[in-house]
Amino acid sequence: MAKKPKPKNPADFITPLHMNGLTGRMLHVPSPKKREILLVYGHHASIERMLGVAEDLSQYGNVTLPDLPGFGGMQSFYKIGLHPTLDNFADYLASFVKLRYRGKRVRIFAMSFGFVVVTKMLQRHPDLAKKVDLLVSVVGFTHKEDFKFKRRNYLLMRNVAWFFSGRFSAWFGRHIVLRSLFIRLAYRAVADKHVKLKDVDIEEREKRINFEIGLWQMNEVRTYMKTSLIMFNLDLCDKQIKLPVYHISVEPDRYLDNNIVEQHMRVIFTGFTHIKSKMSGHAPTVIADAAEASHFIPPKIRKLLS
Repeated sequence: MAKKPKPKNPADFITPLHMNGLTGRMLHVPSPKKREILLVYGHHASIERMLGVAEDLSQYGNVTLPDLPGFGGMQSFYKIGLHPTLDNFADYLASFVKLRYRGKRVRIFAMSFGFVVVTKMLQRHPDLAKKVDLLVSVVGFTHKEDFKFKRRNYLLMRNVAWFFSGRFSAWFGRHIVLRSLFIRLAYRAVADKHVKLKDVDIEEREKRINFEIGLWQMNEVRTYMKTSLIMFNLDLCDKQIKLPVYHISVEPDRYLDNNIVEQHMRVIFTGFTHIKSKMSGHAPTVIADAAEASHFIPPKIRKLLS
């Protein structure tokens, strides 16, 4: 039996990213193909979390995945006197696309909240749509009504996000609430029912909990909470984008109502194709290598990429 290839080290592909007065990181996985692919991760994610997906996509083109301000290893907008509004995220990503893909065309894979940022970018900078050969939403959404939370849960999460979006409450959240011990105990308490933890052995469970601890502590708390409020008040249906979108969904998705997601995307984009993924949840916890990421991209999308 052939040995399983050793997972790639993210550090081998990460370079510093300096743009618009902010310092962060960028993942670049080269490919023998000349095409360019921009990968944008979601709300609770990191470059390390998405390395396997980037590695898998690299068989179709050069893959670039930048941190966004306040996420992963990048400084937040507060560092330069700005707030983490959706317009600022969209303009930041537009600047990145214009610099990185000057004179080139690009295919965009955007996940969850990353798709929200990409959609707003294309609405505010419609000229960039002419550069995009393929737009793929991976469990993306465009409207607050796409979520299927019960009203009491929705109000609870929105109020918690509002409370911890303040300067001092965010400090309290990061240094007191988000201590490793508290996060570990919280995940262990719900492990038998949690979609990311319930079907694995103890060793793998602890590995995933450790990774989740890193994700919670990596992102800047005020930015995380402000962007949560953006999602809970989102409505991008006011402006159309002259591009078709290929939307990858999971069934069941514990966060999104796929039928409502489709209705809103059909309002915004000139075309909509719904593709169901074999993923077991809204998003994977850790994708260590390309082999584990292979189910992440459905065959229909692979045909388009080829």
